[in-house]
Amino acid sequence: MDMNQYLEVFIEESKEHLQACSEKLLELEKTPQDLLIVNEIFRSAHTLKGMSATMGYEDLASLTHQMENVLDAIRNEKIKVSAELLDVVFEAVDHLEDMVVSIAEGGDGKKDVHLTVQKLKMIEDGLEALSETAAAAPPAPAPVPRQIYDDYEQTVIQQSAEQGFHAYEITVQLREDCLLKAARAFMVFEILDRAGEVIKSVPPVDLLEDEKFDLQFTAVILSKEEAGELKEKISKVSEIDSVIIADLHQAPLSKAADNNLDRAAVEILSLSEEIGVTEGKEDSKTVTKTAGSKTIRVNIERLDILMNLFEELVIDRGRLEQISKDLNNGELAETVERMSRISSDLQSIILNMRMVPVETVFNRFPRMVRQLAKDLQKSIHLEVVGAETELDRTVIDEIGDPLVHLLRNSIDHGIELPETRIRNGKAEEGTIILKAYHSGNHVFIDIEDDGAGIHKDKVLKKAIERGVVTEQMASALSEKQIFELILSSGFSTADQISDISGRGVGLDVVKSTLEALGGTISIDSEEGRGTRFSIQLPLTLSIISAMLVELGQEKYAVPLSSIIETAVIKKEEILHAHNQTVIDFRGNIVPVVNLKDIFSVPESDSTAKEYISLVIVRKGEKMAALVVDSFIGQQEVVLKSLGNYLNNVFAISGATILGDGQVALIIDCNSLIK
Repeated sequence: MDMNQYLEVFIEESKEHLQACSEKLLELEKTPQDLLIVNEIFRSAHTLKGMSATMGYEDLASLTHQMENVLDAIRNEKIKVSAELLDVVFEAVDHLEDMVVSIAEGGDGKKDVHLTVQKLKMIEDGLEALSETAAAAPPAPAPVPRQIYDDYEQTVIQQSAEQGFHAYEITVQLREDCLLKAARAFMVFEILDRAGEVIKSVPPVDLLEDEKFDLQFTAVILSKEEAGELKEKISKVSEIDSVIIADLHQAPLSKAADNNLDRAAVEILSLSEEIGVTEGKEDSKTVTKTAGSKTIRVNIERLDILMNLFEELVIDRGRLEQISKDLNNGELAETVERMSRISSDLQSIILNMRMVPVETVFNRFPRMVRQLAKDLQKSIHLEVVGAETELDRTVIDEIGDPLVHLLRNSIDHGIELPETRIRNGKAEEGTIILKAYHSGNHVFIDIEDDGAGIHKDKVLKKAIERGVVTEQMASALSEKQIFELILSSGFSTADQISDISGRGVGLDVVKSTLEALGGTISIDSEEGRGTRFSIQLPLTLSIISAMLVELGQEKYAVPLSSIIETAVIKKEEILHAHNQTVIDFRGNIVPVVNLKDIFSVPESDSTAKEYISLVIVRKGEKMAALVVDSFIGQQEVVLKSLGNYLNNVFAISGATILGDGQVALIIDCNSLIK
């Protein structure tokens, strides 16, 4: 049987199960006596083992099996959870993640994990000695089973009794004259869903929906209702001949054969009960629909194609609006207006489809913080807030590394050692808060710690030593400007270079990455109390709102996210200071940037204008006034790349096609403000 058709599903499901293992292990570390958490980890590990064996990845299955043995011993209370034990299990999860990544990249999933396997076996061997004094598990009761159950299903059924649930195997026989078999099956499952949780269906639900079954089907349900009540409810559905209910807690469960690949492959396809949009390989055609779910898994490449087609539609929409305006035809104007309204709704839907929760990035941080805190002998609690906040997938792909760098910086330079914190009257455990939230058309991500804060004098001294600022400039800097000096290239206040937060490279890489995404970063700090890094990011990068302006015969677009306001001033209001032209804008001295000089646009032959048009733009706390010839108006534009040959054009982030067919360059305001 060709298992390649299930490869993409296997990779995605494996990542989800490993992420679940990581999250639950962190919870277990905080509450080691909670065996329900151990059960959840065991179920994820067991499912991963079965999937790996089915797909033929023996190394992955073997390591998971060894990890599963240790988890099984913990949940059976043969050993207590300890920090040393969890370290080994975390190590095993790390190796499993590496194997899955190898498979995703086209590898064979093999890895030398001999040492980790030996550690797990040593733990298991120690447990075998302990098991002689442990309480023996009660023997399983005896009637003949009706269906075949795998290890995972047996575990769920057995554990349901501990939580006060009945486990029923319900076999429904439809009448021979039944006309709508799928409808009757649906009505039965609707009753069962209200009564408890259905954990198995024979045949699977998708086959029931397509009426690909005879007159009989079976469901296994965990419920607190009595068997008689369930039978009475189901029997009320018309065209049912008989209902047979068996209590599985009073009957032994029969195991499925390990080599039943066809059945295991079907199980892989039905593992996830809730599927969202996830990335897939370029050649993948898989779209999986799950039973009882209204979501589907779609290859991200298809969404990219859909987005590109819609971008072309936006360009044509602008063209139609321009033609309608020129012809001044009432019917055409009405039709174009309606099309614009519909396309705006369509744009909103498509952009929402591409939105991904920042949780996909945040999920890897608790493990990282735990390990770094341990390496640095610090006690740190990471609190994640707003993980459900959504961002465009293109932005999500880029923000992971900057956030890792900022977190490492907070752990290494921000949070103090426990003895230092106690000496300073603080709690022994430091706290880092990772917070995401929406505001307008932007997403904000804050990283806040209650550590030592930023030492202003130390920063200024280092900045002067490195030539970042002069002593004269340093005396005029505000507190916020001093903090932002640590974002300068090559800047570091570390007394000792470490590999934790960038080996002294500083945070300039974070700043440049965020600015390339159209975002900004600001810093607030109080010495001895802590530091907060605040990141502002656009919701999406593909379609943006912009102000169109004219320079000579050329048209340019300035992103609205960078604009504070537009202004028209008299020529004599432009001042000169320190060999630079400036204006007084609401009490602030703002430098003036002549875009014609920047982009080498020829001056028009017309006489000098009495008034000058300005676009006031901002980058963080800094501002600039861009001189333009005239304003055209606000418009939604499609951001197109200039390609590989023009990727280093100064102050230009891309181009767009306007309604009249002209190409307008999009100005990168961040590059113009220094």
